[in-house]
Amino acid sequence: MARIQSCSALLVAVAVAIGCGSGKSQNASAGSTNAGAPQATSAQPAAAPSQGAPDGSASITGTIRLDGQAPKGEAVKMNADPACQAAHPTPLLSEDIAVTESGLLKHVFVYAKEGVKGTYPAPATPVQLDQAGCWYTPHVFGIQANQPLEIVNSDATLHNVNAKPAANQPFNVAQPVKGMKTTKKFAKPEIMVSFKCNVHPWMHAYAGVVEHPFFAVSGADGSFTISGLPAGTYVLEAWQEKLGTQSQTVTVGEGESKSVELTFKAP
Repeated sequence: MARIQSCSALLVAVAVAIGCGSGKSQNASAGSTNAGAPQATSAQPAAAPSQGAPDGSASITGTIRLDGQAPKGEAVKMNADPACQAAHPTPLLSEDIAVTESGLLKHVFVYAKEGVKGTYPAPATPVQLDQAGCWYTPHVFGIQANQPLEIVNSDATLHNVNAKPAANQPFNVAQPVKGMKTTKKFAKPEIMVSFKCNVHPWMHAYAGVVEHPFFAVSGADGSFTISGLPAGTYVLEAWQEKLGTQSQTVTVGEGESKSVELTFKAP
């Protein structure tokens, strides 16, 4: 038993030492707005919902388009850790600006920035952030304030999860063993919270923390859907990690579905 405790103590010390080391940083541009972005107007509050889960019948669907030439995706170099490199015989491409063949953007966080009225308690079901193949999945996700976030290490190699919020409490957690799980919560809304792994500096993820469930992330086809909205006028904001934000005001009636398109300028 003494030998096991000694090895455990040594492993944790190594993990903490590595986790506190420097890594290549990636700054999110949550506070920036493109020069050509339409100016959002103040939204009229939606009808007051009942407390709890979404009970509206309106929805907003949309696409996120890139105006201009998409940058060429760069191959991610993982040779610093043989376990990571072995997981990807074909190199992965960076996801900071991921575009479909038709020019639509993936991994864009979209949420109702204005217009939501009432309170929506956080779900007890956790959102999961996985580390598999030395890669964060999902790359961008949404979560409600005070909803559990379950962080999983699915790799047989050391990771550390270094969260860098501004409004919430930062944390830096070492996960040296495959199958380890850590649960955290963000008490306050924040757009966005960045995650990185100091051991593998190519690993980045971003979370949008909001007080309500009216958010989405554009998928592999560049589309998104926000459903369960009460009738009202909302300001939608779309956030992209390299391109900043775009906003659009949308009014929906009960049972109505509106379609929108938000456009970012290529760098």
